[in-house]
Amino acid sequence: MVKLNEQEKKQRKQEENKKQVETKKEVKQSKPIKVKLTLNDLDIILFPLVTEKAVNMIDSENKITFIVSDKATKKDVKKIVEKAYEIKVEKINIIRDRKGRKKAIIKLKKEFKAQDLATKLGVL
Repeated sequence: MVKLNEQEKKQRKQEENKKQVETKKEVKQSKPIKVKLTLNDLDIILFPLVTEKAVNMIDSENKITFIVSDKATKKDVKKIVEKAYEIKVEKINIIRDRKGRKKAIIKLKKEFKAQDLATKLGVL
C-alpha cells in the first residue's frame, strides 16, 4: 500500500469530486419522457410495435405504430397520443394483424418527427 502525502490526498479528492460533478452533468443532460397518462389511458395504448416494416415507416413515412387494446377507437388513440407525447397527429389507421392484435398506425404532422419520438420511446 502506498502512503500519500497531504498534497496528493487533496489532489485525489479534487479529481474524485470532478468525476462526480461530470457524471451528475451527464445524468442531467438526458431528459426523460414526459408522460401524462392515467391508468385508463394505459389500458388503451399498450406498447410501440418494433418490426422491420414499422421501423421503415418511421424513417420513410413519418409514421409510428402502436399495439392498442381491442376497445380502442381512432379518437381515443389520437387524444391519448397527443396528450402523452405532446405531438400532433395528422392521421390514424387502425388494422388487425394476423395475430389478432389491433394496430394503430399514426402519421405525425410535418412539424414533428416520428424518429425523435421513437428514440425517446427506445424503439430506435
